[in-house]
Amino acid sequence: MEIQNKNKKYKSSKHLVFSCQYHVIFCPKYRRKVLTGKIAERLKELILEKQEEFQYEILDMEVMPDHVHLLIDVDPKIGVYSVVSKIKGYTSKQLREEFPGLKKKLPTLWTLSKFISSVGSVTLDVVKKYIEEQKNK
Repeated sequence: MEIQNKNKKYKSSKHLVFSCQYHVIFCPKYRRKVLTGKIAERLKELILEKQEEFQYEILDMEVMPDHVHLLIDVDPKIGVYSVVSKIKGYTSKQLREEFPGLKKKLPTLWTLSKFISSVGSVTLDVVKKYIEEQKNK
């Protein structure tokens, strides 16, 4: 169930009401510019298709040639670190199978690191605008 309160959506389950959005950034190994064309489009599809199974919602997403920005809503019982790790593991496996050239360029698709920041000190609109403007840089 969703509850709205002044532009902010709250989700609820049996014993919890929550609103946990995060700005997440992760990069290909060696920050190689491999996330282009069909690979970038397929990455977006893969991230969107696992929302229900991995229990997250993508509020905004931008795939740059050498990094990915997600604005993601995650149930705090599941945890953002766990969800991002699942996304990276699943997309790495799928993309490397579907695009064998990635295996030749990189020993693994993603670096082990990730940037995760809760969205609270600024509005969701500010983060969305920042992500959307990444293409114009």
